[in-house]
Amino acid sequence: MNQIERITHMENILNEAEAAAAGLGRALDRWAALREGLAELEAYYSGGQWMRDYDDDAAGKLPQDLRRGVLSEDAVYNLLWDCGKLRKRMEELGKG
Repeated sequence: MNQIERITHMENILNEAEAAAAGLGRALDRWAALREGLAELEAYYSGGQWMRDYDDDAAGKLPQDLRRGVLSEDAVYNLLWDCGKLRKRMEELGKG
């Protein structure tokens, strides 16, 4: 690699890393803002209220036009699982 190629290559790495760092910073800001809500969602899901709401939905007691993605059998579980994997990944990346 000659000098011009090397400088161009390093410039590309710099620009890509700056953009990625800015994007990651924004994503981490959003994540931090959602932490309290995620804890509330986890407590709702694991505390029994979710099951009561799920049962009421299954019994037709809730309005038909109500958005109810939170009552699907897998949505909250999968989100919490994914959040756990992301935490582990961030921990691993933070070690490097």
